[in-house]
Amino acid sequence: MKFSEVIGQKETCRHLLMQVKEERVPHAQLLCGPEGCGKFAIALAYATYLLCENPTSDDCCEKCASCTKMKILEHPDFYFIYPTIKKLTCDSLFKKWKAMLSDSPYFSLDTWLSVMEASNQQPVIYQQESDIIQQRLLLRSSEGGRKVVIIWLPERMNSTMANKMLKILEEPPSGTVFLLVSEEPEQILQTVLSRTQRIDIPPIEQNDMKRALCELNSLNEEDATRIARLTKGNYVEALNTIRINQDAKLFFDEFVLLMRMAYVRNVKELLEWSEQIASWGREKQKNFLDYAQRMVRENFIYNFRRPELNYMNSDESNFALRFSKFINERNVISIAEELGYAQRDITQNANARLVFFDLALKTIMLIRL
Repeated sequence: MKFSEVIGQKETCRHLLMQVKEERVPHAQLLCGPEGCGKFAIALAYATYLLCENPTSDDCCEKCASCTKMKILEHPDFYFIYPTIKKLTCDSLFKKWKAMLSDSPYFSLDTWLSVMEASNQQPVIYQQESDIIQQRLLLRSSEGGRKVVIIWLPERMNSTMANKMLKILEEPPSGTVFLLVSEEPEQILQTVLSRTQRIDIPPIEQNDMKRALCELNSLNEEDATRIARLTKGNYVEALNTIRINQDAKLFFDEFVLLMRMAYVRNVKELLEWSEQIASWGREKQKNFLDYAQRMVRENFIYNFRRPELNYMNSDESNFALRFSKFINERNVISIAEELGYAQRDITQNANARLVFFDLALKTIMLIRL
């Protein structure tokens, strides 16, 4: 990962580069920011730069042995610590972790949970990781330079792990740099926070997001602008929106069918509809419910006749001409809540057929309010 591959965030990257140039790299830094702002990508680019044998003034050389090893995440002086399930070690899940990062350094906790097939389990950084990393850091650097450790979501450290890390964070072995990447720094043990230098990273600016969507995802300018506005600096959400858009025509047709069958109270057709949606995979079902919640919001806003507040394509806008009047102040919150409940139940592996049929029946009652 290179700094030039980070989406936007030029000021943060310049700050980190200046630290190296002025030889004042802190031994422990906390990179904080909302989901999708690129904080992990920045940490990975910074780690690559710190380990590069021939860095330039603004990026790694990309050619040395160290950079080659970092490309495949196999550098002997570079380590990851991240949440796992069932007290599994990071080493035991490293192949899955590496495959996820190879796909994109922009990901969410939900992405990692899906990769781990974690179901409803809560991921934790267990105390065993402290023992493992301390043993490795006591060894001499394989490349004769720095050692870098990225701790992703340190707020997920259990209390034993957090307390065991205090000593090493305060007095790490010479040449060791810890990069903690957090979305909820307020959840981190205060004694851990006090041993780090904090850097707050804002959401990605809209123009930077738009440029990345055009260049990296081959979107046209209109679609890139719409998604950049909609996702508000969250590139993870932008990627998810692109995936949803690939199924957008199908989702649109199924949303229209749900609303029309609910309006005429055709229970038989709604049962068939719920069985059809239940045949999809759970990720696709969750994406559909995301889409349905967006459509409810868009149709409610459409009633205010403020086109600058709407984010719909031509098919959706044409449907809203006739349908928007049925989404009003009497039912919009209730419909949105029912879609949210359905999404929660699907996430928790409830019976999809029952979840979607229940949603359909409740939509019958709400759509005529």
